[in-house]
Amino acid sequence: VMDECSEDVQLINLSHQKRGYSYPFSIVWTPIPFLTWICPIIGHTGICDSNGVIYDFQGPYTIGKGNMAFGSPTRVLKLNVQNVTANSTNSKTETWDNAVARGCYIYSGKIHNLCCDNCHSHVAVCLEHMNYRGIRHWNMFMLAFWIFFCGRFIGISGFIKTFLPFTLILIFLIFHYELI
Repeated sequence: VMDECSEDVQLINLSHQKRGYSYPFSIVWTPIPFLTWICPIIGHTGICDSNGVIYDFQGPYTIGKGNMAFGSPTRVLKLNVQNVTANSTNSKTETWDNAVARGCYIYSGKIHNLCCDNCHSHVAVCLEHMNYRGIRHWNMFMLAFWIFFCGRFIGISGFIKTFLPFTLILIFLIFHYELI
């Protein structure tokens, strides 16, 4: 997936977008306090429908709509709807929206597990139902690396929210162990 990043992701200038903007046909990401501070590849994901409404698996039996569990998105991975495999009765846009709805329905009946069945798994199931890029089995590791290396920051504040705490902790550890 990652070696085809430039083909799949429509590179867009997101620096002008502010809170409240929508991201149609996208995967969005935001840091999780403490976890992202220690390992910046770890974060919270959601998927947007064709209208840009964000859906994320926020906890047991809970699908958020419109607002992410840990704040506004700081990264976005804009996907190409042409990579959706539509059936004979639906358009690619309808297939996308149906897949997001199906993934949300499935995950509205699940317990949240930080390590195994989480927000990344929810997004993966949505991508599987639309057969995105012909890949039938998505997983949280594929998504985490894809978003980390191909996702675009939403302005400089998205970059700062992701990497400043990690950088401060790293600097503290370096100075702490050099002074001992």
